[in-house]
Amino acid sequence: MPCTTLLVGRRASYDGSTMIARNDDSGAGSYTPKKLSVISPEEQPRRYRSVLSHVEIDLPDNPLRYTAVPNALEGEGIWAGAGINAANVAMTATETIASNERVLGADPLVVLRPAEGDAPEQPGGIGEEDIVTLVLPYIRSAREGVLRLAELLEKYGTYEMNGIAFSDREEIWWMETLGGHHWIAKRVPDDRYVVMPNQSGIDSFDLDDALGEGKCHLCSPDMRGFIAEYHLDLSADGTLNPRDAFGTHDDADRIYNTPRAWSMCRYFNPRTFRWDGADAQYRPTDDDLPWSLRPEKKITVEDVKYILSGHFQGTPYDPYASAGDASMRGAYRCIGVNRTDFLALLQLRPYVPDEICAVEWLTFGSNVFNTFVPFYTNTDEVPAYLAHTEADVDTSSFYWNCRLIGALADAQYSASRIHIERYQIRMQSEAHAILNRCDREVREILEKPDTEKDTAGVSAVIRGANRELAESLRKCTSDVLHLVLDETSNRMKNAFSRSDA
Repeated sequence: MPCTTLLVGRRASYDGSTMIARNDDSGAGSYTPKKLSVISPEEQPRRYRSVLSHVEIDLPDNPLRYTAVPNALEGEGIWAGAGINAANVAMTATETIASNERVLGADPLVVLRPAEGDAPEQPGGIGEEDIVTLVLPYIRSAREGVLRLAELLEKYGTYEMNGIAFSDREEIWWMETLGGHHWIAKRVPDDRYVVMPNQSGIDSFDLDDALGEGKCHLCSPDMRGFIAEYHLDLSADGTLNPRDAFGTHDDADRIYNTPRAWSMCRYFNPRTFRWDGADAQYRPTDDDLPWSLRPEKKITVEDVKYILSGHFQGTPYDPYASAGDASMRGAYRCIGVNRTDFLALLQLRPYVPDEICAVEWLTFGSNVFNTFVPFYTNTDEVPAYLAHTEADVDTSSFYWNCRLIGALADAQYSASRIHIERYQIRMQSEAHAILNRCDREVREILEKPDTEKDTAGVSAVIRGANRELAESLRKCTSDVLHLVLDETSNRMKNAFSRSDA
């Protein structure tokens, strides 16, 4: 799927958290209803069958509870999207990327081949539909996530190229699939952020580390021979650049992908480089933008939400701009597009007890017009407002309200913008206040002597906070829907100024 990923190392974030976030976008002209779920060990399948590729895989008997953002409607599989498990390990999958023709010729994709004549069906490999379900319930660190997925890729292969993020409280790892069975992974430096816009992104790689100690790099065990046999290393100085060796540099990238990376880097490092004008060091079409950078200031949850809602604000490319060169408006693919299904930010906080370490910030629909809500993941309950999404449009569902608000507000952007801004500030402020209060209450319970600790009380506080967050979200969202509906209604083409009154 066309998506955008942002990874924030713990020393680059405002509070020492690791943060991994991704926009999950549907293909052009389509929209996939989503919901938030908690999957208990009893619900996790022991034999998994992919809907799209028909591959069947036996799964371990000891899954952890985990959250997921699956498809709300049946038909194309689970597509769990993003989640955090009971061991406070997070995963988001997947960012669709691309391998070049040389890689695909050396290690073809494993695609489903239907039965034909006397030849039986040949299942395909694993893909975005499957990956979170197959990996997240069975890992206890980010590194374990890379290694478990690597084992599955090497055994079953994949029918598509994907980038996958894993995090725990200490580390973030980014993994890219190459062709049908190969892969590389790199640890995100603690003091940096990473931007990923549907491209192979890693721009430097230490093969000696990957095939040796594996401190910050991991890869397929035959990677050195694979690169040499198929002449994949394009470097002039012997320094492997995976983006050149395995990725693509085509005209579509410069319209669809690299401008998003440019916009994100420009936001977090406005003074580090010249981004605009005739003497710009990096332009929207440059395909050598850094994979990771040290931000000029610490990155907050609100920064993540803002940039993953981005539509090139402050540049000639903003489709909502009211001044400047009209021919350039909408020239490049925005980060916050109309067909975003969900945005999840998975935050693992090091300064609170394990019971409340993991917070999943979530929203649905076009990010330009929605707001973020946090959810404590150490629970077996999801409030109905987030959990229930049906095929029919329904204003008792957060997903459908986000879709409605986006379509209405986009049609009258100038008039509706102030309502959206106030909605976002109001909800995210209330969310932080509820988190702060819940954190204090849980600490008070856990700081009591062992004989007085009340684990049931902790669970009750978490459930209560999640319910309060959902109710606050429902009220804020209902209020802004009314305001935006009135603004759009007042500007209908059949409006007339004379009143009968």
